[in-house]
Amino acid sequence: MSTALAFEAVSLVYGRRTALDGVDLRVASGGVLALLGPSASGKTSVLRVALGFAAPRTGIVRLGDRVVSRDGRVLVAPEDRGLGVVFQDLALWPHLTVEGNLGFGLTAQGVHGEERARRIAVILQRVGLTGTERRHPGELSGGQRQRVAIARALVLEPRAVLLDEPLASVDVDLRRELLTLLRELFSEKGTTVVHVTHDLREAVAIAHRFAVMEQGRIVQNGSLDDLRRAPATPFVESLVDDLESKEGSDREPSRRSQ
Repeated sequence: MSTALAFEAVSLVYGRRTALDGVDLRVASGGVLALLGPSASGKTSVLRVALGFAAPRTGIVRLGDRVVSRDGRVLVAPEDRGLGVVFQDLALWPHLTVEGNLGFGLTAQGVHGEERARRIAVILQRVGLTGTERRHPGELSGGQRQRVAIARALVLEPRAVLLDEPLASVDVDLRRELLTLLRELFSEKGTTVVHVTHDLREAVAIAHRFAVMEQGRIVQNGSLDDLRRAPATPFVESLVDDLESKEGSDREPSRRSQ
């Protein structure tokens, strides 16, 4: 299987702080990778480098076969990387309607007229927001705004989608609903995804592979079985223990009802 996104010995420094330290990471085309770790472990820095918002101090970043950043240089601008992103704060433009939020990137891509309208209508129907085209973000519920942000990323038909903890502030029921939607959308489209989260349970809902970061390094990379069988650090072990504890509590009500 081909590689959609690759980091090769990537480092990133902010002032005197090392944010990324020799990161090697590969995401297969059509694969969904969950990137986990505690706060300030480097997860969001990976996304910033992938997007071209920050240049790696050393190392190489590839999108497909193309080198897009290398050794302190951004070789391909963010707008030319073909990546979609859903931010933690969603970053919707409050002065634009739903249609305007989705159409902004399409217009920048040179998509106009009937094709622009068609793509907006299709993705809004798919995320359950048909009829909201003329509304502004401030007129929508929190769940609807989440769906607009997801639709804005996917309407561009990107080579990959980067999720920067977009579900961190939603309640349990809405998180479950949105994870189901994301899983279905990514499966339908064969989308390549990097999902940054601190919650292994959330990651398991959509991801195929898992990479765990600590102090700017990838400390473990593999399947869920790999993490369960041989956790590489106490933090990875705590993630697995928390997942298994929650799985057990989910099963407990059904036992009591028997």
